[in-house]
Amino acid sequence: MPQKQHKALFLESKYGEFKVKDRDTPKPGPGELLVRNEAVALNPVEWKIQTYGISIEDYPAILGYDIAGMVEEIGEGVSGYLKGDRVFFQGSVPPDRAGFQQYTIAVAEFTAKIPPNLSFDEAASVPSGLASAVIGLYTPKPHGPGNTPPFDTSARGIYAKKPLVVLGGSASVGQNVIQLAKLSGFSPIITTASSGNEVYLKSLGATHIIDRTIPLSNLSNEITKITTAPIELVYDAVASEETQQTGYDILADGGHLVMILSQKFKASSAKKTTFNFFGSWSDPQRRELGVALHGVLTGLLEQGLIKPNRVEVLPGGLNGVQLGLDKLKANQVSGGKLLIRPQETV
Repeated sequence: MPQKQHKALFLESKYGEFKVKDRDTPKPGPGELLVRNEAVALNPVEWKIQTYGISIEDYPAILGYDIAGMVEEIGEGVSGYLKGDRVFFQGSVPPDRAGFQQYTIAVAEFTAKIPPNLSFDEAASVPSGLASAVIGLYTPKPHGPGNTPPFDTSARGIYAKKPLVVLGGSASVGQNVIQLAKLSGFSPIITTASSGNEVYLKSLGATHIIDRTIPLSNLSNEITKITTAPIELVYDAVASEETQQTGYDILADGGHLVMILSQKFKASSAKKTTFNFFGSWSDPQRRELGVALHGVLTGLLEQGLIKPNRVEVLPGGLNGVQLGLDKLKANQVSGGKLLIRPQETV
């Protein structure tokens, strides 16, 4: 049986500080699992919530959205899981479902088992980045670009000879977009990144790396050197106003620009479509896509078709979160994920 209380990291107030406190361990309801958290990855949105007061209004709050651990209790109506199973999933805003604590409630249909070849740490790097990539590439029309996801072998390789441009390939989301694009057959897969990440991103499936330090005004010319095919899909994993505008400008008529954050520029053509997504499965329009992904995700990881991010473990359990968020805020992390191990909290 899980302990009646556990340690959790609370953001005490809007713009406030983090503090570790005890809270009651929740019970899983129908369709839910209680998970003992072994590894939780950090995301840039968390320092932005603390610094800018975005997204959350109810405090004290618990953050943390990329979680891996062991099934502790199983809710009514859940099949396919046993106590002790190693699982990973995406957390969400309600405190019981957030990750910066020692136990979290998971929605079973959006949870997957960790394959034998992955550690808890590696598995925790997957959920949010992969969700943003899948949602951005494969949400059906009219809510997304409507590409067919490569979850079934019959759908793999079907976009051969169609180029894809990824702005920010080193980011967690960008890495997952590249891997999915490879499964879908997009080619060439062109991404912007630092030269230090070139070999790694090519191992994931990128065919061409454009140095991210070049002026964005030169990007179109650099792409033309690689392909003269029309650019019908751009995924902006950076989503600054400048990268969004650049991504839009290089699109051919009829093309789609996918952005991970809200649109910051004014679209000038009715012939180009823009979509912005937050990588969450909470939207009912995404449920079918999310269930389909989690049904095959363990296998994709076990076969190496999707690879986890590189990870760096921060010391101190929950007490290491602030250090990690400060590093993310200072842009000191590239090509990997920071994570903490909640059970190491003293």
